[in-house]
Amino acid sequence: MALSHDAPLDRTAAPSVEPPQQPAPAKLVAALAFAQFGAYLAVLTPVMVTLALRVNQIVPEGDRGTALGQVLSVGALLAMLGNPVFGALSDRTTSRLGRRRPWLLGGMAAGLAGLLVVALGGSVPVLMLGWALAQLGINATLAALTSCIPDLIPERQQARVSGAVGMMLSLSMIAGSALAQVFSGSLALAFLVPGAIGFAAVAVLAVVMKDRDRPARAGAFEPYSVREFLRSFWVSPRRHPDFAWNFAGRFLVFTGAACVTSYSVYFLMDRMGFDGDEVTDKVFQGTLVMVAATVAGSLVGGQLSDRSGRRKPYVLVSSLGMAIGLAVVASAHTFGMYLVAMVVFGFSEGLYLSVDMALAAAVLPNPEESAKDMGVLNIGNALPQSLVPIIAPALLAIGAGGNYSALFLFGAVAAVLGALAVQFVRSVK
Repeated sequence: MALSHDAPLDRTAAPSVEPPQQPAPAKLVAALAFAQFGAYLAVLTPVMVTLALRVNQIVPEGDRGTALGQVLSVGALLAMLGNPVFGALSDRTTSRLGRRRPWLLGGMAAGLAGLLVVALGGSVPVLMLGWALAQLGINATLAALTSCIPDLIPERQQARVSGAVGMMLSLSMIAGSALAQVFSGSLALAFLVPGAIGFAAVAVLAVVMKDRDRPARAGAFEPYSVREFLRSFWVSPRRHPDFAWNFAGRFLVFTGAACVTSYSVYFLMDRMGFDGDEVTDKVFQGTLVMVAATVAGSLVGGQLSDRSGRRKPYVLVSSLGMAIGLAVVASAHTFGMYLVAMVVFGFSEGLYLSVDMALAAAVLPNPEESAKDMGVLNIGNALPQSLVPIIAPALLAIGAGGNYSALFLFGAVAAVLGALAVQFVRSVK
């Protein structure tokens, strides 16, 4: 693929690509949603279920928490670094195939290859290598997908299309848990089938968007230097304090959420006593009720916040609700109580996600660099996925070991601190 990295910047020229004017056809919107579903399915199914089960197959029980933490943290770190970098490279691509399609297809191909390594690998270092490749590849795809809405959808349609595409995260979580249950007898297929669906979904989008994906115009961007690489990860907190406070709040809230997504499998196995065959069914049930509650919270929160014109009170209430859900998980000793906790947590998370995105859009420093700045903000989502698995083994080791209460209460405290951080944002009510 060709990158626009040698041409001098022409600051007086037109934008790198012309924004779309005609309404997007229904088949393009459907293809965008399907591609988002497929990419999330490929990356979230291992995070929620199958990676923990794969680690459980190859390491002793006493070492599996640490081993899973190592695999997840390396993958999450590379995902955090790769997403904004691949987004910037995609922006600059001058290939005749367009700016996005090379990264959509190439990223999912690399991601599928990484999932194959994880499915067949027999040691923790091999799992780390495979998961690192999978995360880098799929995040290259996700970076290009994120840019497809402003690229391909006119402004007057973007809110509706964003809502349809955003629902795919929740649907992919349900589908991923269901596939893990269906293929519980063949863990290799539980990795490869979601990856293959993801590749097929992205390929459909690549075909549908063929005439709309235009290459970047030479000279539209700064040469991609080391300075530009470093700028991909930075927004000055001194010049933009509201952005910084929102980043801090998001980081802390997602730290709490990562405690649930990363360690539910081992929690259900160790505290509830479910074996490897039963736990996939229990994770599916928990995910199903959590996602249903998340969708409900998202619909309610978005409508109420838009009507009132206020964001911060809803972020406060939702973050505290997530903390309560985590505290209930910490004290749960029955599967019924676990499901109650998932409902509380899911509804609160949906409320948070619906309002926080609107708050984030209001505090972006520069509309001309919204993709880059959103990439920085998304580090607040991704970094906890790397840090929590590093911290978790120490929390689980408190006392006699297996101290999931300490882990989930740590997440609850983080969510409370995140709720408080957002209250320091001044430019949004």
